Amino acid sequence: MSTHLPTLRQLQYLIAVAEDGHFGRAAQRCFVTQSTLSAGIQELESILGVTVIERTKRRVAVTPLGLDLVARARRVLAEVEDMTVTAKASTRPLTGLLRLGAIPTIGPYVLPKVLPPLRASYPELRPFLREDRTARLVDQLVGGDLDAALIALPYDMAYLEHMVLADDPFWLAVPRDHALAGAEGAVAADVLDAEDILLLEDGHCLRDHALAACRRQAAPGRSAAFQATSLYTLVELVAGGFGTTLLPDVALQSDHIKAADVMLRPLAGGVGRQIALVWRRNSARRSEYKLLGQFLKNQLSPGTAA
Repeated sequence: MSTHLPTLRQLQYLIAVAEDGHFGRAAQRCFVTQSTLSAGIQELESILGVTVIERTKRRVAVTPLGLDLVARARRVLAEVEDMTVTAKASTRPLTGLLRLGAIPTIGPYVLPKVLPPLRASYPELRPFLREDRTARLVDQLVGGDLDAALIALPYDMAYLEHMVLADDPFWLAVPRDHALAGAEGAVAADVLDAEDILLLEDGHCLRDHALAACRRQAAPGRSAAFQATSLYTLVELVAGGFGTTLLPDVALQSDHIKAADVMLRPLAGGVGRQIALVWRRNSARRSEYKLLGQFLKNQLSPGTAA
């Protein structure tokens, strides 16, 4: 077995070229000259015995094998960064940089409640926040670009560990002149069969969770013509009489939903989703993320002051 292994710097060069598609820009990003970066890539290819970057006069392309190696390089660098951060934080948990992701149907409603007490309890923690859809957040987690993320379950948790922070039941939002607006009691799931349920566009996990709550595979009828990008848009469409929708409980206290001209009805059986904190299963900072998860869970528990 060869003892000559790629260096971390060479892996950084590979990732930079793959992401920028240009040797000059990749060199600037790595704070080296283009000749230094090019030599590093050539040495990496020599060590591995394969071509990872195809070079032509017009373009730079990563080979199929190179793409696999880029993904592996990201994981290696993420582990090294985890190791460094863990060593520095071994005596003081939840200090330094925390790259935290959140999906759009959780972040705006949860972060304003939990960040102030988090800052007060852990003043040396520096959260860097990124909002995106679940699939992209998970990719960034696995690739090492994020440390942890707030997402909604159920979701495929391969390579990830999680802690459930809170149950998040759904409410049915209907126009004020809707037949269900003045009804008493919770709305049974089978009642939703006759409703035009408005949904977020494809890619939002809340869309999948809402379809599951309605026991549907896709949006039927005229509601399929409306695909919103935010809960605010959904609520306004409902107020305009275009249909009904399902809203997560965590969003109900937001100003735009409280001010909307709609009626909210609970669903029978506690139908909904779960809010969870997720992180890489093999992260060296697992104990810190569990501590963070417990803190967030306490803040989101019923009766906790905002």
